[in-house]
Amino acid sequence: MKEKIAFVVQRYGEEVIGGSESECRMYAERLTPYYDVEVITTCAIDHLTWRNDHAPGVSTLHGVTVRRFPVSRERDLGRFFQLSQQLTAKGSGRTEEEIEEWLRVQGPVADGAIDYLCEHAGEYKVVLFMTYLFYLTAVGLPRFPGRSILIPTAHDEWSMYFACYREIFEYARGFVYNSEAEHRFVDSLFLETAGKPSITIGAGVEYPAGLLPDIRERFGITRPYVLYCGRVEGAKGCDRLIDYFAAYKRRFGGELMLVLTGKVDMPLPQREDLLALGFVSEEEKYALMASSVAFALASRFESLSIVVLESLMMGRPVLVNGECEVLRDHAVISKAGLWFRDADEFCGALRYLLTHPAEYAQMCENGRRYVAERYNWSAILARLRGLIELVSAED
Repeated sequence: MKEKIAFVVQRYGEEVIGGSESECRMYAERLTPYYDVEVITTCAIDHLTWRNDHAPGVSTLHGVTVRRFPVSRERDLGRFFQLSQQLTAKGSGRTEEEIEEWLRVQGPVADGAIDYLCEHAGEYKVVLFMTYLFYLTAVGLPRFPGRSILIPTAHDEWSMYFACYREIFEYARGFVYNSEAEHRFVDSLFLETAGKPSITIGAGVEYPAGLLPDIRERFGITRPYVLYCGRVEGAKGCDRLIDYFAAYKRRFGGELMLVLTGKVDMPLPQREDLLALGFVSEEEKYALMASSVAFALASRFESLSIVVLESLMMGRPVLVNGECEVLRDHAVISKAGLWFRDADEFCGALRYLLTHPAEYAQMCENGRRYVAERYNWSAILARLRGLIELVSAED
């Protein structure tokens, strides 16, 4: 009999496309040879509404037991944005009651999941809470009396300074960080993390098996293109990316396109050089990466960015937001990417990639090497299992 561990995460499933949720599924599925792995989550798929799209109950996905609990109310985005603006303006003058209301509106509120975890706490060797930000972690981790590991996926955003989050960093027994930049930031903010077991591993990426198809004809792509994969929304910097790409085309012209994959949650301009494909399969995603000129990500807040690593693995340079320390580190350390802070720098970086073929080819090779050396699953799982064993032995 394998010992049981659990992950707690706000959404889970193959149809959930998102950084922390995808990373959670990667960890959970790859730990099944060593542990009886469960996931405690909600019935939601959409991170904006938290609508209950899945039926509650227990199911199995790729060897992982998934326990889904209903969200008690959908998110009122208008109220959430209103509260966020109010709390931002108040600064340190926010009250505990205001923060608690914001946390519940942020959601997803699924108290049945937290109650289940507390009632069955003794069954699990450890419980790993994924992402510091959401209700299940902020409320669930302090109530869990057992051995807890926090995977915070943290970055320097205004909500990190709420008192309720300090509590979860105080209660967690161990930490999994996605990058050294994240680790440094958390240690600088929370003295409570000092001396506790931690590892910095990120997530592994694996080259797809078999030959990839030439995907361009399937999607009607007949011109060179820059690619973005992920949620198409302002929070991921997609509005900025589109504006910067438009600035590049005004300045240099040419046939270059911008291709977006992922669920679209923002209005898109009508442009003949902008193509939104919606959801694509893993095989299609990798094929699109392999055929692209480069991968671009303008998000300011990333704790790892699996899609950046996947693009580097597929031998394509990356253009990333230099205001995000994690993304800038990927570009600088790998020597396989360029970073930008504004439209002028974006245009200059993209132009450099297109006009320096020898340097471009070297960056392609550098990216493959960077991922192979730093983000292989065998080393990552060995370190993660070591942390699980260490934290579980502390009781």
